[in-house]
Amino acid sequence: MKKRYLITFGVVLFILILDQAVKIWIKTSFSYDDPSIALIGEWFRLNYVENQGMAFGTQLGGGMWGKLLLSIFRIVAIIAIVYYILKQIKKPEVKLEFLIVSGLVLAGAAGNLFDSMFYDLMFPTYFDPCISYNQVEGSGIWEDCTYYGYTEAVEVRHRGFLFGNVVDMFQFYAHWPEWMPYLGGKQVFPAIWNIADAAISVGVILVLFRQKVYFPKQ
Repeated sequence: MKKRYLITFGVVLFILILDQAVKIWIKTSFSYDDPSIALIGEWFRLNYVENQGMAFGTQLGGGMWGKLLLSIFRIVAIIAIVYYILKQIKKPEVKLEFLIVSGLVLAGAAGNLFDSMFYDLMFPTYFDPCISYNQVEGSGIWEDCTYYGYTEAVEVRHRGFLFGNVVDMFQFYAHWPEWMPYLGGKQVFPAIWNIADAAISVGVILVLFRQKVYFPKQ
């Protein structure tokens, strides 16, 4: 039983540390307007950006309340996943592989929540009102932004605990063949993502494809 706890939460801790190490390095070493960097050929690139929403930059509403609701949803989801994993660990019939997969989802959710909770507090000087991902129409918070010597007031997002952006950096830069109808020439997967997003995706995909193994019928 102890071994199952150590392995499951060891995986969670490893993913969390790796995710945060990469994010902090990216945030403190790259700028928004830096060109993307080829990591593997031209199809897998590093492209720094931040988003105010969920995995792969998707949104849950807009403005202060949408962001706050999203952060609260993440907290509730993480508590529920931890409770579920703790119950499953105690069941000897539950496979260790399933516990590890559940740990991937937990680590991914916690990794992105950490950004929202603490990055505005950890990196206050990195906030730039002129960058699009820091601007929210209707926020009521105005700051001056200078574009090419011209200054104008822009509405920026709320900042502080639970309001931070999530840091993303990886992008597949592959395109569908031109001969394909509707999809020809478009990017196969245009979203920019991070290690936490990847952990959630891998965990969910494994549960879907191996559900007969994880949940055998009695």
